[in-house]
Amino acid sequence: MMSLKDVELKREYRSLIDNVARDFYIPLLRHAVIYRRAVGFFSSSSLIEISKGIMGLVRNGGIIQLVASPCLSDEDVEAIKKGYSLREKIIENALLRGLYEIKTEIEQDRLNLLASLIAEGIMDIKIALTKQDGEIGIYHEKMGIIADSEGNKVAFSGSMNESATAMTVNYEAIDVFCSWNGDHERVWLKENAFASIWNNTEPNIITLDFPSVKEEIIKQYRRGPIVDPDRKEFGDDIYMTQKLDAQWIRKPDYVKFYDYQAEAMIEWEREGYCGIFDMATGTGKTYTALGALEVLSKKLNSKLGIFIVCPYQHLVEQWIADIEAFGVKPLVCYSGYDWKRKFRSMISDFTLGIISNFCVVTTNATFATDYMQKEIDKLRGHVCLVVDEAHNFGAKKQLACMKEVFKYRLALSATLERHYDVEGTKRLKDYFGNKCIEYSLSRAIKENKLTPYYYYAIPIYLEDDELEAYNQLTEKIVKLLRNTKKGEPISKSAEILLLKRARIIAGARNKLRALYEIIKDKYVTKSHILVYCGATNVEYSSYIEGKVDDDEKRQIDIVVNMLGNELGMRVSKFTSEESAAERELIKADFADGTMLQALVAIRCLDEGVNIPGIRTAFLLASSTNPKEYVQRRGRVLRKAPNKQFAEIYDFITLPRDITKPMSGSEYLNSELSLIRREYERMEEFASLAENTSDVTKLQDKINEFYKLYYMGGHDYGV
Repeated sequence: MMSLKDVELKREYRSLIDNVARDFYIPLLRHAVIYRRAVGFFSSSSLIEISKGIMGLVRNGGIIQLVASPCLSDEDVEAIKKGYSLREKIIENALLRGLYEIKTEIEQDRLNLLASLIAEGIMDIKIALTKQDGEIGIYHEKMGIIADSEGNKVAFSGSMNESATAMTVNYEAIDVFCSWNGDHERVWLKENAFASIWNNTEPNIITLDFPSVKEEIIKQYRRGPIVDPDRKEFGDDIYMTQKLDAQWIRKPDYVKFYDYQAEAMIEWEREGYCGIFDMATGTGKTYTALGALEVLSKKLNSKLGIFIVCPYQHLVEQWIADIEAFGVKPLVCYSGYDWKRKFRSMISDFTLGIISNFCVVTTNATFATDYMQKEIDKLRGHVCLVVDEAHNFGAKKQLACMKEVFKYRLALSATLERHYDVEGTKRLKDYFGNKCIEYSLSRAIKENKLTPYYYYAIPIYLEDDELEAYNQLTEKIVKLLRNTKKGEPISKSAEILLLKRARIIAGARNKLRALYEIIKDKYVTKSHILVYCGATNVEYSSYIEGKVDDDEKRQIDIVVNMLGNELGMRVSKFTSEESAAERELIKADFADGTMLQALVAIRCLDEGVNIPGIRTAFLLASSTNPKEYVQRRGRVLRKAPNKQFAEIYDFITLPRDITKPMSGSEYLNSELSLIRREYERMEEFASLAENTSDVTKLQDKINEFYKLYYMGGHDYGV
């Protein structure tokens, strides 16, 4: 997705000189994820005008916040002053008077769109009034803030209302301020002003929520499926970044391929359009894949069906934006979309030659359904299967979907190997073919495609009860694994025990204490911080010396409380619990750095989520799965403006305090197995860090304590 910086903007727009919708709103909102707007008066007319451009924002998973003032009559104001009836009821009646009958088809489409967005929680409306010395007045400020996912923001203010007459009849103007060209302070002031009004903390302004009015909008204007009213009114050209010729899929002008991406495409072609792109997180796998599809499409004269399969819905949405930029309108197939009838017709039309091409973007789960697989079995012609984060595709249900109808195949993954699943990994490689590129993390850093980093291994020691529980679980795991033949998947019982043991490590109490001290000492005033938690429960307040609380809470909730309440930082969770729109809002505020200092996540950042602004990461979740920790590192190393390097704090869990003499060795083999796993991750992270020698010192201390003089190649158990 392009950013707001890519839009050519004027410093001011005048309604009788400029087409404000076409020249300002639509180009900006097409690349936005946040639209915050304060207007003078609430009416159907204002709702119709605010709808211009927001389809682009909706496609990006964006969110809209509107503050307006009710149009109160003299009688309304007088009734409120005299207290004839409840203030809220008078205002509600005034708002409802502002909703009028639809006059045209375009109006119907626009109001249907907004009603649907309100119903889905994407758009919210609040009402503002002034109150001073007991007098009720009209809130008449007109301003707006538009932001993209990279934290770029455009603020505007002026005389213009969100109304048809303001944009088309009255001679009104808006002034424009951009966060990236010297107007950062003006943008920040507008954003803070809006936040105060929205949160009802602005002096002398009352902000109210009227759910009944929103319900009435939904009841009165929601008609059916959403269509794009901007396309009807302004034509398709408003969305095109370039004119397309007969070629079906084509790289837009703003995308430039690096040499290694071009080499990957050439090699894929040499391999008969089958292969694997083994590319480090953050090195452009998606665009490389789309470039490869362009090559194949040209060879086949655009007679090509494409399936793009992703493990998660948020990845599907990201693919939609990227492939639309390449001139392709995909059919989106997963729960929440009405896709089955369209999919069946499309497969039939392609097989019969009625249409020459199609593109489907779907999830692993939907792709594996009986319905989709039965329709795929009917396919004839040139069809390509692209699987993103392909290591997830090795599960038994997906393996059954690796069909010969897909003559062309492309697997994308930074780490194709499946953890504890040799057979699944082999099936993936057999089906997709050879590696067309292996673009490692070290090469990406060396060639300045990813950010250099400093790695700090923080030793954490298990407390006595934690160590005892760990050793007991290890004994049970060993007994189960003795009965597992080499190459066979481990049993479900063993998986459960391994998960329980992993949670002990992830939730070690001393991690929270160490995190608290490090952030308190060095990072309270800093921003662009990520704390990566384990999916586990720990004792509440265990990070504060002398504070006792026996209640158990999720580690992520404790960390949010620690940073937000105890240390006074601006912090937010970033998990699957937040909606897509909420996550886009959080990402934009985090990228800016002033609205939000830190994110606290569990697994939502493992695959596919792009937040390049992260500068400092604290890894509480001590994963022993190389796929996981390699991906987590890659997310932290993405390039971003003014980001010279990244910092990674990794909390290394050790069985006992290596600064004290060893006592007892009953479970030495069990302890050594934990050390080995932590040691491997530490060694991998340190190998490419700018400060490798710092980690070597800790490794030497561990080796000395346990009388280990090397770790490589030795099996220290499970």
